[in-house]
Amino acid sequence: MREIVFDTETTGFDPKTGDRIVEIGCIELVNHIATGQTFHVYINPERTMPRGAFEVHGLSDEFLADKPKFAEIAADFVAFIGDARLVAHNAEFDFKFINAEFARLGLPPVGSERMVDTLALAKRRHPAGPNSLDALCSRYGIDNSRRDLHGALLDSELLAEVYVELLGGRQAALGLVTEEPGRGRRADGSAAAARSGPRTRPTPLAPRLSEAEWTAHQAFVGKMGEKALWTHYAGPERPGES
Repeated sequence: MREIVFDTETTGFDPKTGDRIVEIGCIELVNHIATGQTFHVYINPERTMPRGAFEVHGLSDEFLADKPKFAEIAADFVAFIGDARLVAHNAEFDFKFINAEFARLGLPPVGSERMVDTLALAKRRHPAGPNSLDALCSRYGIDNSRRDLHGALLDSELLAEVYVELLGGRQAALGLVTEEPGRGRRADGSAAAARSGPRTRPTPLAPRLSEAEWTAHQAFVGKMGEKALWTHYAGPERPGES
């Protein structure tokens, strides 16, 4: 199942009063796992940036002046999201802005049946709150220290992690996480996830890949581009070599 976790930054709160999108960030998930494929663009809103909005995301008129207009990136954006489900925090806000931009170009709106609102999911799971993105990162132990200002791509990356936790997180991964003695439970009653580091075998296992399989895998990863997650974990050498 393909899903797109996304976020927008805007000039304000209401497209009906002329507010526009200035940034879009998207993260692709397949079966709730990030593939490394992203879409990120800054957009010239064709209007001035209100001071209040600038203080939220730090995107100035000068910075956005030479960026493409929404009409110039619309086709690429539509191609990236395809027919996937769209996941956002307070999704109705982002959907109304996306659909307002589409309406300006005569494009069909994105249907609400594709919308997954993580804020609604969080309120059901944690009715006592708080359920802001920062609060959920804190609740689930997700590092959001880089989030000095709002940024669409960074917020999408954080939200992708939060979304998986809201769906069950580590407990959803075959139920392999067990509660450690003395760790207790979270305020909502769910077991606190174990945070122990990886264990190392005394004697490494011999590699089982043939040379042809390893070469084919390297060629496949190469096609994903430099942002592919595989590149962060696998070096050029075969497993077991150094």
